[in-house]
Amino acid sequence: MIDALNHLPRPRAGADQLAERFSDLAPPLTARQAAVESARCLYCYDAPCVNACPSDIDIPSFIHRISDENLQGAAERILSANILGGSCARVCPTEILCQQACVRNNAQECAPVLIGQLQRYALDNAHFTEHPFQRSPATGKRIAVVGAGPAGLSCAHRLAMHGHDVVVFEASDKAGGLNEYGIARYKLVDDYAQREVEFLLGIGGIEIRHGQRLGSNLGLGELRDQYDAVFLGLGLNAVRQLGLPDEEAPGLLAATAYIRELRQADDLSQLPLADRCLVIGAGNTAIDIAVQMSRLGARDVNLVYRRGHADMVATSHEQDIAKANQVRLHTWARPDAVLLDDSGKVRGMRFARTELADGRLRDTGETFELAADAIFKAIGQRFDDTSLGDPVAAQLARDGERIRVDETMQTSLPGVYAGGDCTALGQDLTVQAVQHGKLAAEAIHAQLMLNVEAA
Repeated sequence: MIDALNHLPRPRAGADQLAERFSDLAPPLTARQAAVESARCLYCYDAPCVNACPSDIDIPSFIHRISDENLQGAAERILSANILGGSCARVCPTEILCQQACVRNNAQECAPVLIGQLQRYALDNAHFTEHPFQRSPATGKRIAVVGAGPAGLSCAHRLAMHGHDVVVFEASDKAGGLNEYGIARYKLVDDYAQREVEFLLGIGGIEIRHGQRLGSNLGLGELRDQYDAVFLGLGLNAVRQLGLPDEEAPGLLAATAYIRELRQADDLSQLPLADRCLVIGAGNTAIDIAVQMSRLGARDVNLVYRRGHADMVATSHEQDIAKANQVRLHTWARPDAVLLDDSGKVRGMRFARTELADGRLRDTGETFELAADAIFKAIGQRFDDTSLGDPVAAQLARDGERIRVDETMQTSLPGVYAGGDCTALGQDLTVQAVQHGKLAAEAIHAQLMLNVEAA
């Protein structure tokens, strides 16, 4: 996947030193810290933090249980709303969700309640002897879930709770989706994504079949024929292009491809590393790749975005992480040309300076160059249309490139539901995908049981 960088040297640091650099970004709270922090919660009625949580976690309730030293109860309250609450506690942009809405987040207070860290504390320290949720009696219904990412796993777990049998079809070797392959290594450490998947599967009734790709060796038509309902959690797997000549030159590749390899690497010292790195983009993936290249040992890391800091998708918290890791942020500049050396490898990029005029982005006429041994594209992912290539899938209504769904997450095809990044509903966040899967599962269950009663 990262052959475009194989001509580059390996990190100077050894495996042990690099492993230390990729340790947990946010160390967990101690018991004393959790006690003090949980006591700060005001347990608001109609709490704004709950309204700001895409997965509807009862935040005051689980924090109150932490304060009472009832970690089992706190964990169960979290997981009942978000079965992937552990990973969400680590990767959620709480600074723009629950913690931004916290009533203590004002000029008179020092900081909002650290909801994300308290959520992690509860889940890390609760000890379950068995799965906390029991399956309902078997219904005899079988549902196909395509994609073992956060949306698909959430849907599968909720359906299994209701007594349905679920078969999850996954293209990759491991379940987890973005949590396994797309999150910065320092955010989800110690194989946490796989441990969370194993916990989720503990409820029973869920089978995962790997190497199954919709549009390749799997068709939506056959799934509709063989299962009582279908859920599509396809994600966004195609990379957006810069639209420049020489975009396939050695040294230029998608940030997601490198992050995937980095997360799966047993020895970080064997990864190819550029001394000078350029990152094009303004979202969390752009920040993640820039910070990780710096931690691997790149001497010069520059991130370039065509608009201003306020327009960046990455939160101010993520931008601060980048700055703390010696990443230079350049704004108001767009890629203009890939620069190659005599052997055809990347040596840098020329940028055109930009500005807003009458509300529209335009070039100023000025250009500048930045030297680089590697350039990473992080300008967003798009929907992979090949996954909807069969005649039945082609009938799905779309909003632009994404699958159209209603408020129950049902698509334009009866019995076919979708959620996560492949739909246009909500934000492209792990926690949003979990909620989509949960909502779809409840809608599928309600419809199947209605059909049973009607029969």
